Amino acid sequence: MGASSTASIPFSRALQQPGYSSTSSDSDGSQASVGQNGCVSATFPKTRRNRLGYDIEQVEDFLEDARRAYTAERGEVSSISAGDIRLTAFAMRKGGYSPEHVDAALERLEDAFAMRERARLAAELGEDTLVQQRRELAQEIVDRLARPSGNRFARVNLLVNGYRRSEVDALADRISAYLTRGEPLAVSDVRRSAFRPQRGGYREAQVDMVLDAVVDIMQTVD
Repeated sequence: MGASSTASIPFSRALQQPGYSSTSSDSDGSQASVGQNGCVSATFPKTRRNRLGYDIEQVEDFLEDARRAYTAERGEVSSISAGDIRLTAFAMRKGGYSPEHVDAALERLEDAFAMRERARLAAELGEDTLVQQRRELAQEIVDRLARPSGNRFARVNLLVNGYRRSEVDALADRISAYLTRGEPLAVSDVRRSAFRPQRGGYREAQVDMVLDAVVDIMQTVD
């Protein structure tokens, strides 16, 4: 996707939920209502009334903030970044928005913001400089992941839970293969990664920081 097409993606298309239209049914089987302007009153399908979903008000407030940031005039500093979207979390409420649908939409929105940010950086730094910076960052990650399994990240003490080392190492092997040999790896595989807790496991903040950097690299080159 070239930089020239990035700015032309409307916010509504970046957010659009495939297969969910004005006649789509919510998770509890009811249909979303349509207002006089033809817009679906519920942005996403809702969970059943006795099941937890994302707090609707929080989701809508965040999307409104994201819309303002996305449609800001060129040159204005955005109040929301792709990284902010990646780290967004919502409270759980019964009958809330379907987490699966919201998460999928946020991933598309993150990609749209990332493309805009990449285009802006390329304009400021130059394409060659931007690519070189990402290559240097990728090499730093490759060097870290070349460490022996079980020692790729700092560990928490044995009284505290961290990320399960074997699971992190398995993903690290896939990332290393992607960065060094170009083996297939989807950005969603990194972005959606989750690890079980383990006493004396890897320090979560350090692992998360590296995975965020990997996502940034993938969004730059893919």
